[in-house]
Amino acid sequence: PHPPPQRRKNLQRIMTDDAPVPKPKPILVVGATGATGRWVVKLLLDSGRPVLAVVRSEDRMREALSSLSGGGTGGLNDEGLLSIKEASVSDLTDGEVLDLVKGCDAAISCLGHNMTFKGMYGHPRRLVSDTARSICEAMVKANARGNSGEKAKFVLMGSNGVANPDGTDDVRATSERMILSALRVMVPPHADNEAAAEFLHQEIGKDGGNESKAVEWCVVRPDDLINGEMSKYNLWNKPRGSLFGGGQATRSNVADFMVKLATDEDLWETWKFKMPVLMNKAEEKI
Repeated sequence: PHPPPQRRKNLQRIMTDDAPVPKPKPILVVGATGATGRWVVKLLLDSGRPVLAVVRSEDRMREALSSLSGGGTGGLNDEGLLSIKEASVSDLTDGEVLDLVKGCDAAISCLGHNMTFKGMYGHPRRLVSDTARSICEAMVKANARGNSGEKAKFVLMGSNGVANPDGTDDVRATSERMILSALRVMVPPHADNEAAAEFLHQEIGKDGGNESKAVEWCVVRPDDLINGEMSKYNLWNKPRGSLFGGGQATRSNVADFMVKLATDEDLWETWKFKMPVLMNKAEEKI
């Protein structure tokens, strides 16, 4: 005989309460050993989120994590949260990138060019934009093959000097526009950052790459980057102040916001398909 209705409800509740909580999917991080990327990895690990980092050297990744202040050893314990793929991201094939993203529900790119002659003028000149394209296109393919309907998040660290392609930024002063035009020609990393933003706006857009709206994106534009501990910060829809000296953004603050974008659904709904500008609010530590 079947149990009475109330008992069935109690049994259903017990089964629901005892059901195992699904483990969160890893978050892919590229540029993970950089000054901002290492903070992204640390904060994700400290929050208990699995991380898949693509780095050229695992030893360098672990040294970078150990170098951060705050006493944390994120990823250096035996929790098994940190997975590392040793590779140069620009050398990965389309198939290898697809294998990386299909198990992740978000990717964070902190890639940038080394501020050396070779880093700025050597190859790959389109490291940031080419990687953004590779990851997003792989996410679209992974979504189409899996038929999950889930939307993947792509968070890109950009630059305050990159204008929003949708034209909503205030028009800069003539002198600043001249400087940016010169940078576009003479400093390839600036043009690379612009190309990445243009790709996300024009080719991924708000329809996620035309495969069931597979990809949602956000480009974080920090003001002048500095090192330091986390503090309070402001977020703006567009740049404020002058191109140079308008404000500062601590790398740990930038990482904190990028991590929250990837893990906080309410925050993501606020800033997806946008290019927020981040600026330190005060020197007061939190």
